[in-house]
Amino acid sequence: MQLQTHKRYYTPEEYLELEEKAEYKSEYRDGEIISMTDGTTNHNKITGNFYAYLKFALKGKKYDVYISDVRLWIPRYRQYTYPDVMVIEGEPIYTGMNPSLIVEVLSKSTKNYDQGDKFLYYRSIPEFQEYILIDQYGHHVMQYVKTDRSQWLFSELEGNSATLLLQTIDFKIQLSDFYEKVNFADTDEEN
Repeated sequence: MQLQTHKRYYTPEEYLELEEKAEYKSEYRDGEIISMTDGTTNHNKITGNFYAYLKFALKGKKYDVYISDVRLWIPRYRQYTYPDVMVIEGEPIYTGMNPSLIVEVLSKSTKNYDQGDKFLYYRSIPEFQEYILIDQYGHHVMQYVKTDRSQWLFSELEGNSATLLLQTIDFKIQLSDFYEKVNFADTDEEN
């Protein structure tokens, strides 16, 4: 005899209520609640370094920079997610959110999702213009920029001395700056 299990689906409101009380962050994917994996020290260093340089460069300008703890709602796909870094020009719209730039640090367990479905979901946000994917296991960055014709241009950077030049914001950074103190030998701690 085989037991059938029924998957529980939640409304966005139920998810938000549970998330408010939860000890760990979870994403919401069209009715399902997906626990987020713990980050690594490399993930934390890269995210923190990128955020710090970007926050300082945009000081006094019309942008807000957010780091991993701010939830993003994607209405078209009924998704709540926590981007590693996002930039919002002007006033944030908290019911839908309106980032122009999103940065994700890739992990073994999320890289396919970050490059695939999650990028699809992000592209449904009208204000979204640029997507940066940072590898935490080597000096490698992928950059997607939306053109005036709603096409996405792809660029790749490799090597410690390469410079990332953002297209939607006046900002450039050497890969060595956001990989500062990252130990690529510590990749075994990744889940």
